[in-house]
Amino acid sequence: MSNATRNYHAHGGNEWVIGGKLTFLPGAVVEGAEGLFDLPAVGEPVILPSLPDSEATTVAALRENFNSLLALLRSAGLMESPDAP
Repeated sequence: MSNATRNYHAHGGNEWVIGGKLTFLPGAVVEGAEGLFDLPAVGEPVILPSLPDSEATTVAALRENFNSLLALLRSAGLMESPDAP
């Protein structure tokens, strides 16, 4: 077993590196992590808002419907924005 430290401050204290297990005990408070724990559990289905069936009769209208679907996927966090780093 190594004596190497797996949890440490880095970059002058601006970063906390966790190389081991991080455990939150009941009653623990995490500040500044809004949305971090809002993801569905593994295996839990993601239910998105309903979109109406397409009634497009032109390619342009179908494009608008498709872009609405892409926007819904992005807003649900299932797809990155095209301008994401």
